Amino acid sequence: MEKADTNATEIIQSGAKTLLDCLVEQGVDTIFGYPGGTILNVYDELVGYQDKMKHVLTAHEQGASHAADGYARSTGKTGVCFATSGPGCTNLTTGIATAYFDSSPVVFITCNVTHAQLGRDGFQEVDICGVTKPITKANYQIGYASDIPNIVREAFAVAGSGRPGPVLIDIIKDATMELAPYTPLAKEAHTTHVRYANHLKRGPRNLTTPQANPRDIRIFHEMIGKAKKPMVICGGGVVLAKAHQAFFEFATKLDAPVAITTRGAGGFPGKHELATGMIGMHGSHTSNLAIDKCDLVIAVGCRFSDRVGLDFNTFARHAQLIHIDIDKNEINKNIRSHHHILGDAKEVLQTLNQELAYEDYSEWKEEVFSIRRGVSYDAYPGTVTPKDALRSMVKVLGDDIRITTDVGQHQMWTIKHLNFKYSGQLISSLGFGAMGFGLGAAIGVKVAFPDETVVHVTGDGSFLMNANELITCAKYKIPIITIIFNNQTLGMVRQWQNLIYNKNFSESTMEVMPDFEKLAEAYHLKGRRVTSNEELVAALEEAKASIRQGIGYVIDLAIHQDEFVKPMVKSGAHITDFTLK
Repeated sequence: MEKADTNATEIIQSGAKTLLDCLVEQGVDTIFGYPGGTILNVYDELVGYQDKMKHVLTAHEQGASHAADGYARSTGKTGVCFATSGPGCTNLTTGIATAYFDSSPVVFITCNVTHAQLGRDGFQEVDICGVTKPITKANYQIGYASDIPNIVREAFAVAGSGRPGPVLIDIIKDATMELAPYTPLAKEAHTTHVRYANHLKRGPRNLTTPQANPRDIRIFHEMIGKAKKPMVICGGGVVLAKAHQAFFEFATKLDAPVAITTRGAGGFPGKHELATGMIGMHGSHTSNLAIDKCDLVIAVGCRFSDRVGLDFNTFARHAQLIHIDIDKNEINKNIRSHHHILGDAKEVLQTLNQELAYEDYSEWKEEVFSIRRGVSYDAYPGTVTPKDALRSMVKVLGDDIRITTDVGQHQMWTIKHLNFKYSGQLISSLGFGAMGFGLGAAIGVKVAFPDETVVHVTGDGSFLMNANELITCAKYKIPIITIIFNNQTLGMVRQWQNLIYNKNFSESTMEVMPDFEKLAEAYHLKGRRVTSNEELVAALEEAKASIRQGIGYVIDLAIHQDEFVKPMVKSGAHITDFTLK
């Protein structure tokens, strides 16, 4: 545990200044936020920290929450977001839940009314700790300036340790004003950004990563030795743990087929000869059929959500299942495992790789990859197929671009048709499924990687939810390319209505839409409406030139209303019972 520097001089200063000093201690270089009454003392002090930390003012608190999340996921660092009390902090809740379900380390800092006003239902008072308790890894309310250092340090330790996740700190306004002693961390702790955790009576105790049991490792190897048809699942834990290299060694040594969850995209190269593609509701035929035929499943960092497991009782029904995960609460939660190993994905895989011997599964691989099936799209006049659009995007912009998405058909098409190469290349709301996530997240990614091309792929419905963040892109010259798959409908809703609800398109058609090209211009950006692949390629070339000038670009891409995400398995159905092939 880190100690305060016994040689450091104790400083008497305001709680607001202490808060900012503690953020500097943690290596924070960027804050996303929106000021308001109760947090103004913090913003007043922030002026003096402009040489240490950048603040990005978004158009809406939700945009700030998603930006901090995108920053965290792409860098592996802990993101930071500020908001005021009342509607300011409640506007964060969608972003907090998004970070929680996708295990993203973000510290959300809000301020509340004064002690005198607390509990009196005053102007902009809300119990944000109570509101966010189910969607945070931990949360704290600070009433006194003297408590700020310990709690801030613990919050960062909790957010980034074990299975990462969001933490909320709510500070009573009085605590930001009052003077209290502050002792900086020891220099060695400060410069290395080693996280600090004291032992307050509140919050989680276990800040350590479980270590793999040697007996569990031995059993794993015994089970591998008996398998004839093994299947590996690359889950989101591989991406979170930056375990892609260890996973690659593991998969290629084992030489078995690899299915990839939506959250696991980038954890294993999508173009690799062992990759079978996405698994689950919109998984490939290869992945879904193979998981139903295999005799052993090795799932790494996979929580077996309903979109992967579907019918939990029949998932991998002919196989034994080995589950590797850092979180013991995920073991046997949805799918019962025959064996599990608790630990950090990277560390466990590195240990397994030491004794993993090459096995010959050539017959099994031949069986699996003989069921590869392509996905066809109907050629609708005046529109571009999703597959062609995404291939054109990669052809013009390259395959190293960083991509954020919103939620819906465009999200599934992006994951299905792009072969992600590295962890953090795809940033998407996958556990919570928050429409409106992508643009804020793209801002966070671009701020973290200003020299890289960041593309925000979205649908017209999702884009309208947070289109206001275009002004943030313009203000700070954060040049992002946004591609709107515009089908003038809530596409995934319409697909379900088409296939399951007897074509009863209740409240899913959007007859009146903005002119997105003009909307981009209104936000001081550039844009273009395209209806053919040739026009799309031209627009992408224009977008490349535009972002080099620091100006974002919006492409309004016409997609037909009845383009489907294929294949599809109904929720709760057996994984090979394709409603749509």
